[in-house]
Amino acid sequence: MPSDIDPQSGFRLPLPKREDLDEAGRKAYDRATAPGATIAGLQGPAGVQLYTTKIAAPMAAINRYLRFEAGLTPRVREIAILTTAREMDSQFEWVAHEPEALKEGVEPGVIDVIKHRKSTDDLGESDATVIELGRQIWRDHKVTPETFAKAKALFGPHKLVDLVLLMGNYAGTAALLTAVGMQLHEGKTPLLPIP
Repeated sequence: MPSDIDPQSGFRLPLPKREDLDEAGRKAYDRATAPGATIAGLQGPAGVQLYTTKIAAPMAAINRYLRFEAGLTPRVREIAILTTAREMDSQFEWVAHEPEALKEGVEPGVIDVIKHRKSTDDLGESDATVIELGRQIWRDHKVTPETFAKAKALFGPHKLVDLVLLMGNYAGTAALLTAVGMQLHEGKTPLLPIP
């Protein structure tokens, strides 16, 4: 573990103590430690967000909406998250979401295409479109009219906007995790090939 990492939090800041937090912070702390509430618990984005307690509840609500209430299928959701994690080289997000993707029925071959940045030519239209959309947003910094038209036809304009917002949410989380040097949980193995 790098020398600037706090061993309890797993990132570059110590984990705030619940009793030192304001009311919003205590609620955020309790949400993050509730069984099943988050994939990573306090050693993850929820722990870092304890440093900005006023935003923790709105961010949790946005994340919950985009992941579970926007009408995206779990498969599409996890492919979008993995694509974003890959393009942002977010090892922490990848390790958290590859098992989720498998649980939601995303085949190892689709995960391999994302992980190794392979061609999407042999994938189904929906999977390929989500991956290409994410790659174009994060790698190319522009989306072709063809990709946008495919995504709009597949998801409709409302779900398409929510899909992009989901990817943006995870890109923002990846940036936060990168800045604080978030480490993988003890015993977790890196799954994402990063040079």
